[in-house]
Parts: sequence; C-alpha cells; structure tokens
Amino acid sequence: MTPTAESVLTQLRKGTVDYCVLACLRSGPAYGLEIAERLGEGKVLFASGGTLYPLLSRLRQQGWVTTTLEPSPVGPPRRYYHLTDEGKAALQVFTRTWHPFAADVTTMIKENS
Repeated sequence: MTPTAESVLTQLRKGTVDYCVLACLRSGPAYGLEIAERLGEGKVLFASGGTLYPLLSRLRQQGWVTTTLEPSPVGPPRRYYHLTDEGKAALQVFTRTWHPFAADVTTMIKENS
C-alpha cells in the first residue's frame, strides 16, 4: 500500500513537533493560541488544535515547560508556557542531532530520486 502525504506528515510530526514547540518558546513565553499560530504558519507542522494541548501537557510533565496564568485583555486568564532550562537543553540536543540527520535525509532523497 502506498502511503499518503498525510500519513507521511503524521509520522514526521510525531518525532519533531515537540521540539518545534520548544523552539517557539525560545524567544519567550507564549499562550496556546500563539503557539498554534506559529506552528500553523507553514501548514505542515501543525495538524489540529486538539493535539496541541495534550502535547503541551506532556512537555510540562517532562519538565521542559512550566506555566503561569496571566490576565487577558479580553476573557479569562491565559496560561502562558515558559521554556525551562531542561527544555532548552532538550532543544539544543535536538538541534545538534537534527542538522546532520536532515542533511543525510536530503542527500539520500536527492541521490535516489
């Protein structure tokens, strides 16, 4: 059975989207909708809003992010996500690993297409 583009994207997201969220928080705290918008800009990294909050909860349980509740200019308080030192370290390891991995994948695809 030939995979669909969506099934390939799903598999690629599973290994990378956590780290993309950490990268979104590298420049400072953000609330869920801000993170979703950043991830959704490319239309490839982010599948649906229903997957973001469980992911953020998992990152919090891992100690990679912390949260604070802050007043919102409209509506209820917003939960802001902050990158922890452990999250920064995880992102650094991923970044060091990702670059050679992506380069090798790109080489293989170019050479074998």
